[in-house]
Amino acid sequence: MIVVGGGFGGLYTALELASRRPHPPILLIEPNERFLFLPLLYELLSGELNVWEVAPRYDDLLASSGVAWLQDRVLNVDALSNRLNTAGGRTISYSRAVIATGGQSNRFGIPGADTHTLGFRSLEDVERLRKLVDDLKRQRRPLQRLAVVGAGATGVELACKLADLVGDSAVIELIEQGPDLLPASRAFSREQALHALQRRDVRLRTRTTVREVNPDSLRLQCPDLETAGDREEILAVNGVIWTAGLSFQPPAIEPAADRDRQGRLLCDDSLRLQGQPRIFAVGDVAALPQEGSEATTAGQYVGALPTTAQVAFQQAPVLAANLKRSLASEPLLPFAWKDLGEMLSLGRGDASIASPALTLAGPAAYRLRRLAYLSRLPGLGHQVRVAAGWLADLRW
Repeated sequence: MIVVGGGFGGLYTALELASRRPHPPILLIEPNERFLFLPLLYELLSGELNVWEVAPRYDDLLASSGVAWLQDRVLNVDALSNRLNTAGGRTISYSRAVIATGGQSNRFGIPGADTHTLGFRSLEDVERLRKLVDDLKRQRRPLQRLAVVGAGATGVELACKLADLVGDSAVIELIEQGPDLLPASRAFSREQALHALQRRDVRLRTRTTVREVNPDSLRLQCPDLETAGDREEILAVNGVIWTAGLSFQPPAIEPAADRDRQGRLLCDDSLRLQGQPRIFAVGDVAALPQEGSEATTAGQYVGALPTTAQVAFQQAPVLAANLKRSLASEPLLPFAWKDLGEMLSLGRGDASIASPALTLAGPAAYRLRRLAYLSRLPGLGHQVRVAAGWLADLRW
């Protein structure tokens, strides 16, 4: 059994399968040496949490778990011979394969965006952003400005945290192409996020499109209030962080697997790839129908699941069960996503929670959010170590 990719979907599926004894040999193939708990990356940026808490090493997480780890990258999968090839020159056979390679930041081909923007999806991104913040605080020149592109959850959470970090040494601009921030979120979340941004004097620009990114400026298309049309504006910036959109590039599969327009692998409701009985997908890279969705003529699911860690958490136990069922030639279980709500980090010591059972904001939501994520950290041993560290540091 091979799991390709060690993000939320891949790692949690491998650990869940290993907990169901007896289980087949499990190999996790992941090029990075550390798992990254993305929802807590904001606290790592601000120094509220440490690297070992947010990004534990795979060899530590998987010790004595029943899951072997190969630090390599899968290039392609031969579904006819049930083999895959890696960047390290290995050819490995599989009985069942799980594709869990997640998503990458999508710059949408905007000129200069690949060269002149930072992302926020890796430890390297955190280090580069920390250095940028430190430089701004040290220089304290007039009219310093950071721009965050994309007012989804990542953009809003990052803008709040950056505003707390830079203080009055720079202005934070949050740029959104659509008419509102957090377009997929509940009204309570949008309201609390807007209040948090206003308290920090973050400048929210909606209906604004980035046309070009230069080393020290953005070329924007934005509303013109006088003409009711659009106008261009050149916005001077000291740095740009790109959080708008994801693209998906799973390893090549032969015969070619069906994908949607974003590159995600089309699955049935059991998480098995369409037309590929031995290959499954999980997490962001998996596009599967949910209740009320339908496939278009282009193969795109209307109303597909959101690309969030919550979906991957829920998929992992279903996929683990289906992998064993598939090996035993038993009927597979359908995955049904349950929307448990959303949690947003809104700066130091601040958060909001919106769920069917609870709406809460402020320091209490911040503490509850951390407790919720503590219970989601991979591996009981890591959970215990992190909990002990939080209590010892009295950061509650």
